[in-house]
Amino acid sequence: MAQTLERLEGATPTSESWLDRFARIMGRFVPDAITASIIFMLILAGMALMLGNSPAKVMDAYSQGLWSLLAFTMQMTLIITLSSVLGATPFFRKMIMTLSRLPKTTTQVVALAVLIVAVASYFYWGLGIALCPLVAIHFSREAERKGIPVDFLFLLAAVWGANACWQYGLSSSAALLMATPGHFLEKTTGLMPLSTTIWAPASILMEVAYISLVMIVGRVLMPKTCRPLSNFPDAYKLAEELPMVETPPQNLSERMERNSLILSVLWLALLGWLYNHFFVKRLSLDINALNTILLFLCLLLHRNIHRFTEALKHAVLSCWPVIVMYHLYAGVAGLIQHTSVGEFLAGMIAVVSTPYTFPIIAAISGTIVAVFVPSSGGQWVIQGFVTSKAAATVGLTMQRGLLALSVGDHMGNLTAPFWYMVVAGITRVNFREFYGYGLIYAALWFVVGVIVFTFAPC
Repeated sequence: MAQTLERLEGATPTSESWLDRFARIMGRFVPDAITASIIFMLILAGMALMLGNSPAKVMDAYSQGLWSLLAFTMQMTLIITLSSVLGATPFFRKMIMTLSRLPKTTTQVVALAVLIVAVASYFYWGLGIALCPLVAIHFSREAERKGIPVDFLFLLAAVWGANACWQYGLSSSAALLMATPGHFLEKTTGLMPLSTTIWAPASILMEVAYISLVMIVGRVLMPKTCRPLSNFPDAYKLAEELPMVETPPQNLSERMERNSLILSVLWLALLGWLYNHFFVKRLSLDINALNTILLFLCLLLHRNIHRFTEALKHAVLSCWPVIVMYHLYAGVAGLIQHTSVGEFLAGMIAVVSTPYTFPIIAAISGTIVAVFVPSSGGQWVIQGFVTSKAAATVGLTMQRGLLALSVGDHMGNLTAPFWYMVVAGITRVNFREFYGYGLIYAALWFVVGVIVFTFAPC
């Protein structure tokens, strides 16, 4: 590990380390999410035919699945879009700048930066991704101003590692879906209250243990020769505060768009919806409730319709993949659920699984699929039926199956270049420059997760 860090520190723009080669190979051979869904479809359709299902039954199974997630697709589109809108509010930017001035030592910089992203990600995964680059940039800038030794790229990898907390947080795609009435596996699993998934003792232990270790590892392995933020001019420019410039209203309609009083009617309506959901109907947090909370916060923090709609115009660009992607996943899920493929795969996993080996097998299978499918909701749609049935077969709760699979899901996020490129694009650095550091947190996440969901109660 030390040799890896030394090679990264000493690498020149013209040299290629083993991490560069690995990332280049991954980029060449790993298909995009839509191509992956086609590959899965062909494989599973072939399996269904080999297992004795007729072509008509295979086609019917695909047809049953293809448009079964229309509501879920819209829900996930709103989650992604509203996260971008929320992250664009002046409130969050000013909050990060203020907090970045507090640390006085390297340990404090790492601990507070990791904690901020972990908490933000726990409440909402999109918010964690939106704040991750801002935290790394502003904390590195303030550290450089104070003469505190902090390596910008290593801090970026650490806060990206902390983003994993969303897996067992309030926006956990699989857990929220399974707690929502009418979900695609309700006949198999029933409803799974959040108290049995993300709020189970094992999930809470996982969050606390992992983030504590991220802070420790982030401090202990901080490179001796630190590269400050000023070494990365494009990233440094993002640290400059850009005031919002608004043109003055020209007519009555524009004045209404900039009037907070008009928007207050919608604030009250959304608060009324939340009161009815939680206190009148006594329902738990689900995807619809989460989106209502996010919409309310976006409208409240942008303060008027004009600012909200301007942020929304840019935010919708971030949701384009899921509009079609989830339907293709649903077609694949139909092949698993409505043919004998699902039972066959569940039986195969059960044969090689015991109550003590199932969590690591689920985590490994989740990692493999996550490399091809960079979407937690889509991955659970594909693997949820098999994982649930296999867990029940070996005598474990279906909730443990979901939680163990989630370890593999984020292991894929921490090892595949897809999300590194997203974060690097926002930060304006080359993802290869911090990808190797991110693998440290991938290994940490996997080991802690397998241990926790093998032995801790859930």
